[in-house]
Amino acid sequence: MNGADVDTGGGVGGTGVAVIADDHDRGGSPGRGPGRGRHGAGGRGPLMAGLRRRLVKRRIRIRRTRGRRLRRALVVLLALLANLVGAAVVAYHLTKIPEPHPETAMQSTVFVDDHGDYLGRRGPVDRQEIPLSQVPRHVQEAVIAAENRSFRTDTGVSPRAIARAAWATVSGGDRQGGSTITQQYVKNALLSPEQTLSRKAREALISIKLDRTRSKDEILQGYLNTVYFGRGAAGIQSAARNYFGVDAKDLTVSQGAALASVINIPSYYEKAGSDPKVTAKLVDRWEWVLDAMAHSGAITSAQRAGARFPAFRFYPPGDTDGQRQYLIDAAASEAADRLGITEDQLARGGYTVRTTFDLTAQDATAELAADGTEKKTEKKTEKKTGEKTGEKTGEKTAEEKAADAKAADAKAGGKKRAEVKTSGDVRVHTAVVALVPGDGAVRVLYGGADYASQPFNDARDGAVEAGTALQPFSGMKLLAPLTDLTRTAAPTPLRLASAYATAAAHGVYATPYTVAKITRAGRTLYEAHPRTRTAMTRADAGMVAKLLYGRLDAAPATRTGAAGLRTLWQTTYDEHLTLTVALFAEHPAKGKKAALPAPLPYTAGSRSLSVSEGVWSKIVGTAEGHDPAAEPNPGLPTGQTKPILATR
Repeated sequence: MNGADVDTGGGVGGTGVAVIADDHDRGGSPGRGPGRGRHGAGGRGPLMAGLRRRLVKRRIRIRRTRGRRLRRALVVLLALLANLVGAAVVAYHLTKIPEPHPETAMQSTVFVDDHGDYLGRRGPVDRQEIPLSQVPRHVQEAVIAAENRSFRTDTGVSPRAIARAAWATVSGGDRQGGSTITQQYVKNALLSPEQTLSRKAREALISIKLDRTRSKDEILQGYLNTVYFGRGAAGIQSAARNYFGVDAKDLTVSQGAALASVINIPSYYEKAGSDPKVTAKLVDRWEWVLDAMAHSGAITSAQRAGARFPAFRFYPPGDTDGQRQYLIDAAASEAADRLGITEDQLARGGYTVRTTFDLTAQDATAELAADGTEKKTEKKTEKKTGEKTGEKTGEKTAEEKAADAKAADAKAGGKKRAEVKTSGDVRVHTAVVALVPGDGAVRVLYGGADYASQPFNDARDGAVEAGTALQPFSGMKLLAPLTDLTRTAAPTPLRLASAYATAAAHGVYATPYTVAKITRAGRTLYEAHPRTRTAMTRADAGMVAKLLYGRLDAAPATRTGAAGLRTLWQTTYDEHLTLTVALFAEHPAKGKKAALPAPLPYTAGSRSLSVSEGVWSKIVGTAEGHDPAAEPNPGLPTGQTKPILATR
């Protein structure tokens, strides 16, 4: 049929199906055999069929062995996991909780005055350890709300934070945070700050072990005592002082939330209060912390509604580069002696030294000594002094008026100094001591205006010619430690003040002391008690009082003494306070030439009286007609509210 082949033989397997094909259908061409096109279709068929057969067999084999292979993979995976778990268990048991590194263990010693006001500190790191019991609960909860809200229930680690930090380390991304409080404590106090996978893994192991072997309160206490708050403060106690001028135990809800908010970026947030932008960001974070505390029930809704962002104190607190350092020197020496340690050990020991000083009176003394005396006061006091000593008073000379004008000009220009300079480069030193008779507590110890330029304390260590200042004690039988007082040509101002305090206390000598109490981590290590002994008879003490009151004919008693024109002493006392002011002049040392005594300027008398009256009124409150017998004052011994004036 037109060249076509017809096969009706049933085809393959005798199916009876006709297969009709011509040269075109087979892809062939005239002159070629059937099934032999240009692509070799005749040879491709068997090849494809074989490939299909192999694929079918492979699929069948995979189906038959799938379960066996899955079981093998599972066994391998379980073995791998078992090895990893075993390695982790071994690593956990081999891991030891290290001791805090030295930088974290360092502390400073803080000095405060008799009322608890900050005086200064000594030590390499501004940190003091305190027990968790001295951190209010609301402060603890504020830190937890800010840093790790699951702290009370977690296992000490945050897997998500660890994975995030690990990825950042591997990928070279930014440093990641978000660690738990336990991890932060381990990182800050127990490990180095390096960011490596091995250190991060060790941090996690130690954190887990710490969480399993220590209570949450122990971990939180360690964290609060070591975490950095900015402003140089490591730990909650130093932070409370540096930001708000209080102890940690006195922090309010608002203050505690503010400190907790600072921990996130302390070097940035420490500027709050002076930088408006920083302050605004910290206020936002502070409110976020308070909201979390209210939500968790740590504070009431009323406390949340009444919270106001607290005012930060000026930083740095206190001035230890000026004359306050004299006070710290004296107290540090005494505190170390009382504890039986060196001053270096004291500085690094984390102690709180409560001194006997009245910082308000001390600052007033510094101001009076620096300002000098106004011209009007000079005229008045010079006349008064002249009447007492029987000297004639009259118009001042031209030189005196010129000196007055010069002093007034210096004061108007804001020039403050504790040392008066006159012609010929004469320098006048002022030393002031105020202490409590019968007790020995030193309230004021003014030894100079600038510790940096003169670290020597004139009040405690300066030998000043006594002259007639010792006359009231001449002829008396003095007992130790005043035995050789009248034979001492140049006693220290502190020693002379102690002698007059003995007379004020009816013959009872009290050893002067500057340290009232020493505590550490909330535990009292030392508390001062007056050390007294009889140094003169009651009759002799009465004679001194009679002599002094006879000269002044009014309370309190005052004694003015001098050693020629070189020194001037003035002591005022009653039974609750003794105040001694000493002035002496010298030609300052120049090169190899030592300092030499010099005559005092004519203003020394008015200057001494001005300082004495000003300091006395600041402590006792007798200025402006106040009656010290009718008002309480900070200069009295503990428990005594009214002074007892000496019997005439």
